[in-house]
Formats: sequence, structure tokens, C-alpha cells
Amino acid sequence: MKYKISRYAELHGVTYRTIWNWIGQGKLKTEKDETGHTWIIDDAGIEKTKTYAIYARVSSSENKKNLDTQVERLISFCNAKGYKVKKVVKEIGSGLNDQRPKLEKLLLDKEIDVIVVEHKDRLARFGLNYIQKLLSLENREIEVVNEMDSERDDLMQDFVSIITSFCARLYGKRRTKRMTEKLVKRLEEDKDATSGETSSKRE
Repeated sequence: MKYKISRYAELHGVTYRTIWNWIGQGKLKTEKDETGHTWIIDDAGIEKTKTYAIYARVSSSENKKNLDTQVERLISFCNAKGYKVKKVVKEIGSGLNDQRPKLEKLLLDKEIDVIVVEHKDRLARFGLNYIQKLLSLENREIEVVNEMDSERDDLMQDFVSIITSFCARLYGKRRTKRMTEKLVKRLEEDKDATSGETSSKRE
């Protein structure tokens, strides 16, 4: 396997300078890529105990109880798998928001090898594949417990966020709340009507 010098130092628990000393002493096999960067070649691979972090998120403070139970389920899952959880991160915010400070800090924490989430959209509604690709460059990953979509209420709150944003652009801030409420109400009425028609057809 190939490792960046900084990553190899982290895995061995030594400093960046120590790795360069080992290279100078001929203890490590290296190669340079087309950009001139030096990579450590370790054919045997490194046995390292992975570090895990739990990330839980809900869209609104009204769902704080759900946030706590979400964490409990994730902890139970990790315990059953034998994972040693180093960090538990709980955050309230829309899955559409790409400026969640707690998530940003977790993604930048190179001491965490695996981020465990209950549903993929707890981490992000969109762009999860890009996040996974970037983490893989550092031999890190995201583990999704349940591949099914998350709860309808949480999805609805994110949808309301989208509507609010568009209404603010179209109608201005004063009318945004009123127009959003009207649109959400219309959607709920349409959903109830559709459900009623489906039930009648089944009967």
C-alpha cells in the first residue's frame, strides 16, 4: 500500500520528521509521483485499530428527543460490532446545510478512521459520494447503518427549508413565512387526498 508521509507518521504514532529520518536511513521504501511528492510503500500493510466516531443529526430543535435516541441506537450498533467509539457528535441542522460546524470539524479530524451514521442523509442530503471519495484518499470512510431513507418528518423539514429559500427570493422576507406555510399546507392536503384515493381503490 502507498501512504502519504503525514499519514504514515500518524499510523505509527511518530512525528513527520522521524519518518524522513527513517527514509534517509534507508529503512523505508519510497517512490515519487509525477508531481514530485514522496510516497511510502508498505507492501506488508499496517495493522492499526480503527477509531470510530458517531454522527447524529436532526433538522430541528423540536426533534431533540429523536437526536438522543438516534445516538443510543448508534452506540448499541457499535457495541454489537465491537467498535471502540472515540467521539459522539450530535448536531441540529438541515441536511441541506453545507455549513454545519460540528460535521466540518469531524470530517477534518484525521484521528477518526470511520464515521458511523444511522442513515446516509443524516450526514448529507446530497454530495455524500464526493465526501466518501475525499475521505478515502486518507484511508477513512463512512459506515451507514441503515441504507433505507430516514424519517419522513426530517425529510419534510429539509423540504420546507428549500421552499423557504425560494420564497425568500421570489416574495421577499416579509411574505416568506406566509407563503411557505401556504405551500406546505397545500402539499399536506394533496398528500391526504392521494392517500384517501389509494385507500378507496384498495377497498
